[in-house]
Amino acid sequence: MRKLLLLLCCWCSATVAAFAEEQFSTDVPLLRQEQLNSTFWQTKLTGADKLLLSTEQIAGRNQQTFNQQSEMQLLQNLPAHYSKNELTAILQAVSSVPEAPRFYADGSEVTPKQWQGYTALLAQKQIKPQTAVQFGLVVKRTALRAFPTDDRVFNAQLNTDLDRFAETALFVADAVAVLHQSRDKTWLLVRSFNYTGWVKAADIAIGSKEQVFAYTAKTPFLVTTGAKVRTAYNPELEAISELQLDMGIRLPQLNAAEIGAAETGFKVHGQNPAASYIVQLPLRRNDGSLTFTAALIPRSEDVHQGYLPFTANNIVAQAFKFLGERYGWGHDYNGRDCTGFISEIFRSFGFLMPRNSGQQGNGTYGSNVRFDSQSSKDDKLTAIQQAQVGDLLYFPGHVSLYLGMQDEQPFMIHDVNTLVYPTTNGGLYVGTLNGVVVTPLLPLNANPEQSYLDALYAIKSLR
Repeated sequence: MRKLLLLLCCWCSATVAAFAEEQFSTDVPLLRQEQLNSTFWQTKLTGADKLLLSTEQIAGRNQQTFNQQSEMQLLQNLPAHYSKNELTAILQAVSSVPEAPRFYADGSEVTPKQWQGYTALLAQKQIKPQTAVQFGLVVKRTALRAFPTDDRVFNAQLNTDLDRFAETALFVADAVAVLHQSRDKTWLLVRSFNYTGWVKAADIAIGSKEQVFAYTAKTPFLVTTGAKVRTAYNPELEAISELQLDMGIRLPQLNAAEIGAAETGFKVHGQNPAASYIVQLPLRRNDGSLTFTAALIPRSEDVHQGYLPFTANNIVAQAFKFLGERYGWGHDYNGRDCTGFISEIFRSFGFLMPRNSGQQGNGTYGSNVRFDSQSSKDDKLTAIQQAQVGDLLYFPGHVSLYLGMQDEQPFMIHDVNTLVYPTTNGGLYVGTLNGVVVTPLLPLNANPEQSYLDALYAIKSLR
C-alpha cells in the first residue's frame, strides 16, 4: 500500500508539473515561462551586487542631466514672475490644437466648435501682465494633461488605449511650480522638473517656496521601492488612508519623538507605529494651502531607507516588480508607459530623467552608443552583445531595458502596447501586449515596416 501511495504521489507530481508547463502558451516568439522570473536573469549576472554608482555620484549625474537637457528644469531656479507673453507662449506650447484630427471614442471627430471650447478653458484672456510663480506639492497621484479636461480623444486609428490628451502623471510629494489656472479654476497649469501640463487643483497643495523645497530635501528619508505601496488604513484622516505611493517616491522619515508620539501614548492617528515606518506627507487644507501630517507605512510594504543601492541585481529586481502591469499611455490606467516604466525604476536609485523617450534616447547624459542610417545590423548586434544588463535600448517612440543574452538571442523587458513580427509564410503577425513583458529583440518589429533591430538608434548606460 505504501509503495502504491508513493507511486501515486510521484505520478501526481509529474502530472502537475507537466500540466503547469503545458498551460503556458504565448504568441511571443522564443519566450519561455522561466524567463518571466527575475531570478532567471539575476543568476546569470556577474558582480550582481557591485555598487555601480554611489548616491553622491548619482546626484552628480543628475546635475549633468539638468545642465545638458533643456527640457529638465530645477524649479528653484524659475523666475519669480512670468510676463503675459512668456506665459502665453508656455500655454500655447502645452495646449495647442493639433494639426491632425482627433476623435472621441464613438468615432465622431472633434469639431472646430469643440476645440474652441477646450481653448476657452485655458483662460488666456485672464492672464495678467505679470503672473507670480507659486509652488506646491502633489498630495495624490494625479494625471498631467494637455488640456484642462477629463475628456478623452484619440487619433484616426481610434486606439482607445491611447488618449491624446494624456501626457504623464505626477506622484505624491512631487514638487511643482504653479503657473496659471483654468477658466473654471478646477485645473492648474504646473511645471514639474521635466514636464508641463494641466492637473486637477484638488490634487495640489500650495505652499511657500521655502516650505516646498525644505520638504523635498529633508533627511532622513524613505523611498518607495515597490510598484505600488500603500499607507496604512486611517479612519481619522481619509486623505492619507491607503494612499497609493508609486515607485521611487522620496518621503521624509520621522520618529516617534519628532511627532510627540511618546507624549500621546505612542499613537499615530490611533495606531501604534512600532510595526510601521512613520513618514511625513503633504496635506491640502480646504483653502488649498499646504500643511503636513504624519502617516504610517507598514513595514511589510516594499520600501527602503534612503535610495536603493544601484546594482545590476537591483535594476533587474525593480523592473520585474512591474511585470504584467497594464500599459498606460501617458501614465493612464493607473499604470505607466515605456518611459515611465524606465524612469520609475531608476528613480528608486535617485536618478532623474527626461520624460519622453526621444529626450532620453537623444540626450547626452550617461554613456551612449549611437546608430544612424549607415550602421549595419552587424554593428548593432555587436553593440548589443557588449551592452550590460540594465542598459537602455532606444527606438523611435520607445525604450526597453536590456536583460542579457539567452541562446544567442538578446532579451529585453519593456512596457509596450503592440506585438508585431513577420511570420514564416511571409505575412505579418499583429497582436497585443499592452503591458510590461519580457520579449526577445530580434524576432520582433518595432512597427509594421521596421524590425526592432533596424529601428534601434541608441544604447544608453547610466553606470
